[in-house]
Amino acid sequence: MYRCLLLVFGCLSANGIADSASEMQLIQVAKNKHFFILADSGRRFIPWGFNYDRDADGRLIEDYWDSEWAKVEKDFADMRRLGANVVRIHLQFGKFMDAADKPNDKQLDRLDDLLKLAEREPLHLDLTGLACYHKKDIPAWYDKLSEKDRWDAQAHFWEAVAGRCAKSNAVFCYDLMNEAISPGKKVAAGGWLVDAPLGDSYFVQYISLDPGNRTPLEVERQWIHRLTSAIHETDKRHLITLGMLPFVPDRKVFDDLDFVSVHIYPQAKKVKESLDTLKAFAGFDKPVLIEETFPLSCSMTEFEEFIDKSDKIAAGWIGFFWGQTPYELKKTETPAAAMTRSWLEFFQKKSKTMRGE
Repeated sequence: MYRCLLLVFGCLSANGIADSASEMQLIQVAKNKHFFILADSGRRFIPWGFNYDRDADGRLIEDYWDSEWAKVEKDFADMRRLGANVVRIHLQFGKFMDAADKPNDKQLDRLDDLLKLAEREPLHLDLTGLACYHKKDIPAWYDKLSEKDRWDAQAHFWEAVAGRCAKSNAVFCYDLMNEAISPGKKVAAGGWLVDAPLGDSYFVQYISLDPGNRTPLEVERQWIHRLTSAIHETDKRHLITLGMLPFVPDRKVFDDLDFVSVHIYPQAKKVKESLDTLKAFAGFDKPVLIEETFPLSCSMTEFEEFIDKSDKIAAGWIGFFWGQTPYELKKTETPAAAMTRSWLEFFQKKSKTMRGE
């Protein structure tokens, strides 16, 4: 049952990546294309960690990492103590780009600080870009760009980010965008954000507003190729992926991606269906990372069943951490806090078990 998680912590101890920043190793895809390895040792690496997409007050990392850097440091230390080896960071386009072709050097400098922090802990980073989660952070000029100009601006974003990150082994991968949508027809008035927010956050974006005669697959392949090529201008070392909703696309979408990332939230009494979806994503001869998962709509018992039964399919798992430890969440008596605490206690229990504590 715990075979896969045993490997996670076996890798941590056997390869020493938990000991010092100097020993962090670049992560690559194994020759069998089913899992990840540490480049120097060749040992298997299984991502096991957290999305660090916001704090308990709903603030995005760029909202507080300038004035409250100590909080970021504490949160990274807490995630590491809980047993994580990967943290997924969501970078806002509007914070990193002052103009379509002008990156914000101050924010890139802060990203440098984040890399150093990740190296010290150590924690590998899944850097997800082009986020437009809060409308107030989206530059007006960005939404007015044509498709070509918007893609060019996105390419400049990734050239800048990859340029800063190219030499750091703390980077696990670049995720081009969270849950990008390629439409089958012209999008009605309303803009680039899919009108399905969670609270005040918009996690899904269109990559085109008018595909013309192109199929959704053609649009998506063109867009992925444009951005992966931009990253490769400054960084050919690190892996590239795309965070996907649980709808299986044509295999050609993955041609320019190093591995598959899918977001799966098991539903009550539908664990098998979630596993079937995962199996479908595993049919592309590339590692499959469950990049988002959480017991949002199922019991912890069902969620644990999903994790245990997915270990023969998935190459890793990333849940959520919002800046509060299980102990701190005990002070907040709300259903959401109780759910999050149950998840973190589950995560920590598995982590401790695998370390033999």
